[in-house]
Formats: sequence, structure tokens, C-alpha cells
Amino acid sequence: MTHGTGPDGPLEVLVVDDDVRVARVNAAYVGKVTGFRVAGQAHTAADALAFLEAAPVDLVLLDHYLPDETGLALVRRLRQIGHHTDVIMVTAARDIATVQAAMRHGALQYLVKPFTFAGLRAKLEGYAALRRALEGGGEAGQDQVDRIFGALGGASAGPAELPKGHSALTADLVREVLRSAEGPLSAQEVAERSSLSRQTAQRYLKLLERTGRVRLSLKYGETGRPEHRYAWVEPA
Repeated sequence: MTHGTGPDGPLEVLVVDDDVRVARVNAAYVGKVTGFRVAGQAHTAADALAFLEAAPVDLVLLDHYLPDETGLALVRRLRQIGHHTDVIMVTAARDIATVQAAMRHGALQYLVKPFTFAGLRAKLEGYAALRRALEGGGEAGQDQVDRIFGALGGASAGPAELPKGHSALTADLVREVLRSAEGPLSAQEVAERSSLSRQTAQRYLKLLERTGRVRLSLKYGETGRPEHRYAWVEPA
């Protein structure tokens, strides 16, 4: 977690997208969220790296599809050379392998295009909450640890915060499995596509169903015992 600004200043954001128009729109969105300031825009991985070496920022909104290398390749390179700038992926890439790789390389959140201003604002506000939870350093008790890990979770499952013991990134992973599916999936199918255990997949599916983001239906087979099937519900 880097600190590109003073504790009382706005959080500095670098917007990285190969499409100049999209970068401009995303930057405008960031500028509308209280507590954030756009430090710059970049349209290639090389430009982003050069910007970060010259002027460290707090957060990078990073597209995956860049003309010279992928966003995840850029994240790997930044970590290798000692840059620990926080990253939120903002991309049309929704395949599970990319989502998993983003998790492994330390992306704090993953926002799938196209998205609304409200969707991006929720991610940024979650990030700001995380920064506040980390202020002061020192040691953390379990309650504070729960607040830290829950800070980014509110927008992932829905308007309400994730319950204790739930990961925002795991909720996002289950969400992307359902969003990319051609039809409803069973808990076992979600588990297989996300590389989660069936028990974990089932737990997050039930959570997302309670928030209204997943629709549950029953499929009756030859045995007469219904199979639970889950489908993602896009917000209105």
C-alpha cells in the first residue's frame, strides 16, 4: 500500500487505458468522487511505467488490454522492480483465468466494462475506506482485521457490506463465473470454473442470492430430486 499524498490530501490516481476516449471518461468519473484526484492518464504500459517512476501515485485504474503488454504483465513488472502501487483492474477481460491472475498479483478490485459511474464510485469509496482502516499502523486485533478485509467488499456483493469471513475478491470471482456463463450453473459447475471448493462456491452463491444479485432456480432430473441452478442478475 503506497502513499502518494499526505494524509489529508486527495488520493492520487493514474488512469491507464489504451482508448483515449475511455481514459478521458474514466478520469472524469474519478474526478467526481470526493477525496480523489487524477494525477495523469496513460495509454500504454510503457507510458504508465514511466509516469509511475517519475511521480508515484496511490492507485492505478488499469486496463488489461494495452497495445504493448497486458495490464497484468505490467503489474508483475511493477512488483518485480519494487513498485507497490495499489491497482484496481478496469477492463473488459472477464475470463476466469484473468480474474484469478489479477487476484494472485495483488489487484485490490476488478471492475468489468462496461460499468456505470456508480459502479466505479463504489470501488473507489471501498478503497478509501481501506486506506482509512490502515492508517496509524501498529498491530491489529481481529475486529480491525475484519474491517480491513471487509473495506473493499461492499460493492462486490451488493449495497450491503460483506459479512465477516467473506472475501470481496472471491465474491467477484463467483460473480464473473456466472456473468460469463451462457446459462444457469450448479454450485459444482461454479466451483470447477472458479477453482474453488464446492462448499466455498455454495457459500458465496447463497450470499449473492440473498443480496438479489443471483437468481436461484430448480432443475428437475430423472431422479426427481431438484438441482439448484444459479444465474447472475444484472442490476437495473
